[in-house]
Amino acid sequence: MGIPRLVRVNELLKREIAEDLYRNFSMSDFDASAITVTRVECAPDLRDANVFVSIFGHEEERDHMIGYLNRHRQEIVRLMVKRVKLKYTPRLHFILDESIESGDHILSILAEMERENPEAFKDDETDETA
Repeated sequence: MGIPRLVRVNELLKREIAEDLYRNFSMSDFDASAITVTRVECAPDLRDANVFVSIFGHEEERDHMIGYLNRHRQEIVRLMVKRVKLKYTPRLHFILDESIESGDHILSILAEMERENPEAFKDDETDETA
């Protein structure tokens, strides 16, 4: 059994949108290199798609950058339509994805705990062949 069509469409849109962002906004004053498209969730009817993006750095400007992407979504869709052929072209809605930063924060907490108490993080496995 193959991969469901909606999953394939989501991955295709993710790849194409990321490529369009980098290719077409890298020469402007918008820092497209700071943006990573983390996932796309397309509606089953392909009418709407939520595009989750992570923004590296620019903590104070993130809302402005998401607003910029949402204001220029028609341009992004126009570029995407040239390479992606779907029955319906979805309306894009850009959403800030903070899951990567949350994961980094959790990992830094765990690393700090390990530095403070290395014995608690030691492997309990013993070498039984000796």
